[in-house]
Amino acid sequence: MFKKILIANRGEIALRVMRSAKEMGIKTVAVYSDADRKSPHVMFADEAVHIGASPSNQSYLVFDKIIDAAKQTGAEAIHPGYGFLSENANFSEHVSKSGLVFIGPTPEAMRIMGSKLGAKDAAKKFNVPMVPGTDYAISDIQEAKQIAVGVGFPVLIKASAGGGGKGMRIVEKAEMFEESVASAMREAESAFGDGSVFIEKYVASPRHIEIQVMGDTHGNIVHLFERECSVQRRHQKVIEEAPSSVLDDKTREAMGYCAVMVAKACNYTSAGTVEFLLDENNNFYFLEMNTRLQVEHPVTEMITGIDLVKEQIRVAAGLPLSFSQKDLSINGHAVEVRVYAEDPANNFLPSVGTLSSYLPPRGVGVRVDDGYEQGMEIPLFYDPMIAKLITYGDSREQAIKRMIRAIDEYTIVGCETTLPFCRFVMEHKAFTSGKFDTHFVKKYFTPAVLNSKDAGEELIAAVIASTLLNNKTEAIDVNVDAEKSLWRQNRLK
Repeated sequence: MFKKILIANRGEIALRVMRSAKEMGIKTVAVYSDADRKSPHVMFADEAVHIGASPSNQSYLVFDKIIDAAKQTGAEAIHPGYGFLSENANFSEHVSKSGLVFIGPTPEAMRIMGSKLGAKDAAKKFNVPMVPGTDYAISDIQEAKQIAVGVGFPVLIKASAGGGGKGMRIVEKAEMFEESVASAMREAESAFGDGSVFIEKYVASPRHIEIQVMGDTHGNIVHLFERECSVQRRHQKVIEEAPSSVLDDKTREAMGYCAVMVAKACNYTSAGTVEFLLDENNNFYFLEMNTRLQVEHPVTEMITGIDLVKEQIRVAAGLPLSFSQKDLSINGHAVEVRVYAEDPANNFLPSVGTLSSYLPPRGVGVRVDDGYEQGMEIPLFYDPMIAKLITYGDSREQAIKRMIRAIDEYTIVGCETTLPFCRFVMEHKAFTSGKFDTHFVKKYFTPAVLNSKDAGEELIAAVIASTLLNNKTEAIDVNVDAEKSLWRQNRLK
């Protein structure tokens, strides 16, 4: 087993990896940029190395600086977390060539699954269900248009190399096809340096279901059930839960089997996620594989009792998985919300600032993975996620109620956050009933639903202001439902 590892990341995921390593008796090394000099992950680690200026392309994305930091401190392995270099096959290769161990899959597996087209080709050999469309990059637009007509509109144009909704277009009619393809290609080239795109049949009311897999170097590959990730904004997940409320045992078993087959197609090791679309008739189709630890991995840990980071470290050290498929079962229900420094009342635009007050929730069944403390500034240079808030319960209903309570307890002053939006989702009938899909935000959410709740808060603010102006000290009695007030989210400033 390793004696010391370096975490090539920042914020909450760096802390999360360090805590598991510490429990295993492994020392940790943090790396940090100028902006993160006083961050909690730097203070928590046994050692810390400064690697450059605040922009990630001068610090967290520079291969040599990270590898030099590992060698300088005597670290034997590097854990990439997620984001940054976590799915960079070239970085993984550089780590190995430098005599260190990369805690993650092989460069070969990353390259196969890093291309959506390559992943489709690998999965197809194992008869994994695919969305109708092309399994190759479009080169002849007129030929592609004929294929789209054959598949039937609407169709989805997707970039082969990327994610996050970039290089993606929904095409409703044939006459929109050519311009949509050209536009998607331009965006893909700009975002990923690869303009390759392909066509899929657009599934009108899909759910986004992903299966957690874990493999070792001894030929063992298992799945750890599913996560429901259908509540998204701009094609990016905001709320996740495990298990899904709509999968029956037969579908769950079939999806798990297909996920394992996809992992076997590239001799996968470490933690990974196989993503599927699920249509209204519970037919599922392979989308892609993410060759890293996912942001939403805590909900899987909560329902299985497995520490995925510890397993990653064990696998990288050459040890077999500490469990088999028959050892796994689903226990209870977990929900995760991503707490972003974004303003949901203003199209989820970033809302950075200094956290003048920061008090995360506590209590039974509540987990907070965060990377900030009171008084810290949220930098412009990185992803605006402040924390992941996870709740666990014996049932889905209990987990949701616990989440509402936890959101109400979460105090963040200094920036707008997605907490009010997350509370809105937790209370919405479509979500509580389990009858929702990836169009939840488009169907049900407008800024007005949050602004309407502000009316009560404005009344509180007005009364307090009046009292202060008149120098009154008597108790203030305002008839507002405090339990549902967003006062705790500090939208009043």
